Amino acid sequence: METIKNGLGAAKKELGAFKKFISRGNVIDMAVGVIIGGAFGKIVTSLVNDIVMPLIGLALGKLDFASLSIKIGESEIKYGNFIQTVVDFLIVALCIFIVIEIFEKFKKKEQEKPEEPPAIVKSDEAILLEEIRDLLKQNSTDK
Repeated sequence: METIKNGLGAAKKELGAFKKFISRGNVIDMAVGVIIGGAFGKIVTSLVNDIVMPLIGLALGKLDFASLSIKIGESEIKYGNFIQTVVDFLIVALCIFIVIEIFEKFKKKEQEKPEEPPAIVKSDEAILLEEIRDLLKQNSTDK
């Protein structure tokens, strides 16, 4: 019975640590980034397969990249699919590069802004001490 309680206590402790870990902002940001990145990858793949490569194939004389292959013995090397995947990767890399450049510009602008000094808030005690100091100065000059 004691070992069951210890096991439950350890499980609750681990669950608490997991909750703490998952509630940190950067983990959630990363998860959102992965989900959006996956969706963006599907869009780019469709763009490459359905628009870009057919246009390039048309420009090269109605060439269908998806069907490009070399048969060596019993094996078929589909280099057309590889070309499409490379173009897909280059478009994704270009988009990521552009987004990072935009973020860097915003970051640089924020760093260039002069920081305003924090407003000094004086406590009642500080104000009273300053008044006493001023009165002592005034009394010493009056003598």
